[in-house]
Amino acid sequence: MPTAFITGVTGQDGSYLAEFLLEKGYEVYGLIRRSSSPDHGRIASIEDRIHIIDGDLTDYSSLVDGLEKAQPDEVYNLAAQSFVQTSWKQPRLTADVTGMGVLNILEAIRRIDPNAKIKFYQASSSEMFGKVRETPQTETTPFHPRSPYGSAKVFGHNTTVNYRESYNMFNCSGILFNHESPRRGLEFVTRKITNGLVRIKYGLQKELRLGNLDAKRDWGFAGDYVKAMWLMLQQDEPDDFVIATGETHSVKDFVNLAVKHAGMGELKWVGEGINEKGLLNGKPVVVVDERFFRPAEVDLLLGNPEKAKTRLGWEPEHSFEDLVAMMVEADLKRLK
Repeated sequence: MPTAFITGVTGQDGSYLAEFLLEKGYEVYGLIRRSSSPDHGRIASIEDRIHIIDGDLTDYSSLVDGLEKAQPDEVYNLAAQSFVQTSWKQPRLTADVTGMGVLNILEAIRRIDPNAKIKFYQASSSEMFGKVRETPQTETTPFHPRSPYGSAKVFGHNTTVNYRESYNMFNCSGILFNHESPRRGLEFVTRKITNGLVRIKYGLQKELRLGNLDAKRDWGFAGDYVKAMWLMLQQDEPDDFVIATGETHSVKDFVNLAVKHAGMGELKWVGEGINEKGLLNGKPVVVVDERFFRPAEVDLLLGNPEKAKTRLGWEPEHSFEDLVAMMVEADLKRLK
């Protein structure tokens, strides 16, 4: 039975990955930061089938202890301060967890595994591309991050590559473009949209306030993307891969589709820029709010997943419309 060690196991990606690996017959250890009020909701259905270990990416000794206990064949580093907006308010924390945390876990792996047998996956991000130099973005596109989060991810990505080249470690980075699901946190724009619109439908709130409606992202389903993580560690040689759908849609596109799937009719858009509003039966339902604009905006992200398709045999199984529909349906069911 192979053994996997997952940091961030209670998050969106960690919960889907843990379920996937259990189905593959893995023994799964999950690292969870100690808290007075831990939230294990995403792993509630599998918590009795995995081993929980207390630890933190900023605490090197806890990583060593956890890895020594688990003795894993594969390590998946999914933990991070991952909310981009928060990274401007807490840049030091973001750098420590999302950036230096990668260095800590790689050093911990080196300590317990001097023969470099453990395979390591690093969750890199399309936010590293930021102000994009080319479209679509590939594994060789230069990075130009536009947030403390993106900058921290670049450090983690480059450190993963450096340790692979310096110590002959089996290190892979998945440059994942935006991947969403019903398990996405409410602070992220996709869940903010689906949850907010359903609340409006049920009379629980009056309007949905958003930032840049014209920002475009390559959105996929998180459940599809964790399969790509696993496939990377099954290859003969380590490498880095862009994981994306190859399609881009605006925030406004997401809103329009969510309104449709929520059975709310069709929005009429009036105005433009910070004055734009989405009207439903003549009333403003979606309102642009300057507070939600980024200090440095990322206007367009679009990945080229050709390498993953060719080398890993991976392709997304769910379309953009599938994704929006499943997220709306989950919030309709939850709030009804």
